[in-house]
Amino acid sequence: MGVGRALMLALAFLAVATLPAAFALLFCYDEIVDRAVCGWSEWRDRRREKRTIARLDRAIEADALTRDIDLSEFDRVDRRPLEQLAADLRRLGGQRIVGGGRSMVWHSALLQAYDDRLRLACRALGIAEHLAELEGVDQEIERVRVEGVLHAAGLALPAARAGLRQRHR
Repeated sequence: MGVGRALMLALAFLAVATLPAAFALLFCYDEIVDRAVCGWSEWRDRRREKRTIARLDRAIEADALTRDIDLSEFDRVDRRPLEQLAADLRRLGGQRIVGGGRSMVWHSALLQAYDDRLRLACRALGIAEHLAELEGVDQEIERVRVEGVLHAAGLALPAARAGLRQRHR
């Protein structure tokens, strides 16, 4: 009889100790189920996205497209951020537009710096340019073409004439 009482006492203590957890489970049942369902749904969505991406990679042969790209080129220490290049281009372009009254040496140095930044921006975005190879009017035409391509790529540059915005479509 002593063993039965000891067992009954142990079960009573266990019931009293687990009673708060049972009440919490009872009152928070809907939230616990909601979290489990949401977690399962998010896991399923992530898995579906991974399968879709893998299917698209196979469809467009993404590995073949990116095989020749050297990713270490983007991690070089001497590579300037595109945001800084864009700021330099806007500053130099604005000076180029309103640069009247300056000497020819200043203007040619400004154009050289502007062309250097254009070349760096083209290299960063993978755009072909021929500014270094051309001279005179051909270089001006190439400069306008490169500005248009950079503008189409999302890099807003000042217009060739003050007060006008570039339009490239």
